[in-house]
Amino acid sequence: MNYSIRTATAADLTSVLTLNESVVPHVNSLTSTDVQDFLEKAAYFKVACNDSDQVLGFLIGLAPDTVYDSPNFRWFCGHYENFAYIDRIAIASSARRQGMAEALYADFADSSRQWAKHLCCEVNLRPSNPGSLAFHERLEFTQVGRQEIHNGAKEVALMLKEL
Repeated sequence: MNYSIRTATAADLTSVLTLNESVVPHVNSLTSTDVQDFLEKAAYFKVACNDSDQVLGFLIGLAPDTVYDSPNFRWFCGHYENFAYIDRIAIASSARRQGMAEALYADFADSSRQWAKHLCCEVNLRPSNPGSLAFHERLEFTQVGRQEIHNGAKEVALMLKEL
């Protein structure tokens, strides 16, 4: 499958929101306001598109100085100084297992190497997301912590990779 990675625009937000909601509970649900906020404040917000410019995937990444009220992001802020945080990634089911997620991760890592020493994210342990855990382990992320969130409804592995 041919695809290209480009910076997200306001015209992409409906597609991004639809794609995000299609992969809940592996990522948290968003509102259109949330997606607009990410467009304005994320250090990295890119989409992967096919030849027809249809959004097939996206990655949202944050710098440590971003104002963001996520318990997982705050955990990394409390433990590391120079990190690039992957808030979420979503790939359309029709585009999975074709290298798109890995390409987005590599692009984010490349774009953040000048200001970050670590690439960070979390992976759901409850509800379980074994595919994501295997993906991150394959990319040489290691678990550096774990925490329960949402009043114990979720448990996440806090993952880190040196850049």
